[in-house]
Amino acid sequence: MRALISVSDKTGLVELARGLVDLGVEIVSTGGTARTLKEAGLPVTYISEVTGFPEILDGRVKTLHPAVHGGILALRTPDHLNQLEAHHITPIDIVVVNLYPFRETIKRPGVTLEEAIENIDIGGPAMVRAAAKNHRYVLVVVNPARYTQVLKALAEGKVSDDLRLELAREAFAHTAAYDTAIAAYLQKQIQGDDLFPPAWHMSVELAQPLRYGENPHQRAAFYRDPTVTGPCVGNAVQLAGKELSFNNILDLNAALELVREFIDPSVVIIKHNNPCGAASADDLATAYRLAYEGDPVSAFGGIVACNRTVDKETAMQMASIFLEAVIAPDFTPEALEILTRKASLRLLKTGPLTVRSTDRLDIRKVNGGLLIQEADLELTRPDEVRVVTEKQPTQEQLAEMAFAMAVVKHVKSNAIVVTRNRQLIGVGAGQMNRVGAARIALEQAGEKARGAVLASDAFFPFRDTVDEAAKAGIAAIIQPGGSLRDEESIAACNEYGITMVFTGMRHFKH
Repeated sequence: MRALISVSDKTGLVELARGLVDLGVEIVSTGGTARTLKEAGLPVTYISEVTGFPEILDGRVKTLHPAVHGGILALRTPDHLNQLEAHHITPIDIVVVNLYPFRETIKRPGVTLEEAIENIDIGGPAMVRAAAKNHRYVLVVVNPARYTQVLKALAEGKVSDDLRLELAREAFAHTAAYDTAIAAYLQKQIQGDDLFPPAWHMSVELAQPLRYGENPHQRAAFYRDPTVTGPCVGNAVQLAGKELSFNNILDLNAALELVREFIDPSVVIIKHNNPCGAASADDLATAYRLAYEGDPVSAFGGIVACNRTVDKETAMQMASIFLEAVIAPDFTPEALEILTRKASLRLLKTGPLTVRSTDRLDIRKVNGGLLIQEADLELTRPDEVRVVTEKQPTQEQLAEMAFAMAVVKHVKSNAIVVTRNRQLIGVGAGQMNRVGAARIALEQAGEKARGAVLASDAFFPFRDTVDEAAKAGIAAIIQPGGSLRDEESIAACNEYGITMVFTGMRHFKH
């Protein structure tokens, strides 16, 4: 038997080659792979000895030759074997190839287009695809994790058709993911960065299988986008606790994306993908206490996100109730010691939230297609709002309204939130009409609503929301504006002495 080995990832390379040599397999190799095997004292036939042609163009051309591809693609039929013999070509029975590190290259800070282009493999994908096509006769191995399994099968003489087919599937997936990464990278280099090309290319990798999906009867898995860098749920490191569930991951993402909106020490508690607690304060422990006190009932079994390292005092508060998970930039050793006593509590570390991840898209699956949009990363600053009422807001109210709008942006629409002193005290989420959402939020806020701020993710179609806010004692309202009946809502605010500002920016979250 003859094996052609040419790998960028040299994990397990020497052990594989030694195992093949022990089985009497001749090894043909190229460039750095051949040198590694020679240095390990293993017999290697250089590719140029097979092709009768030297590697040229700085290694760009070395395997693109009939002696290679004929040996890989030949069926083991009398006709094909006679043709190989006539042209002095030896069949290749095993192809072990993985590709130039393109995805690793483009992750490097400051990488140039020229560097990226040089790391596009040509001969490797051609050999992998040829071997995968001819998998009935050629074993194709692209994953070092398969080496032990393949050696065992060869040693036992039990290379099954199922194994051959599975390795071929893995090989085509490998080249498909590789080409997808290249297409996606080059798309970003095009002038204007058109987000929506004629064909959408995306390649994600299995991060972990999940016990089930949203419900026990649904199968599920979590896939990670390897091209995304920066702090996000996909790149977070789990430090402790049980395996993450489908719903955990959804809620962790919601919590992290909300808490990163704030500059001051902040804590968010998520329940069923909506915030039930959110607060900013001068220190993290106070922020956690305020977030928890906003809705202690819903906080039970919640998902917590922090935008600062979790310290001992904050951890002690967290440990007093049942939580599903905590995600934060980091945990002090004292905090870890406290929280890991709760064996089931999942702890995830993101690293500093000083920058956003490179993921800028929101992708949702519908039956038969994908909906793709830019992520809603915008927020109106206090100095950009338009005051539309007779009563002017104070600077403190403007700051509070900015906090409230940041929260309502992450609540399922129709959405209303009530906040006071940078604490979420009322939430109306996912209602079919806006006044219904307002009533829920105001009822939850209770007496705390007096003098508080109300934020809406979209305009008021009628003045009824203002009427409800006035009954509860709301002092200031922030909303996008843009309704045909805006003047009615403005007039109602003037009647009640409520200050209202328009942002001109809607934040639907369906």
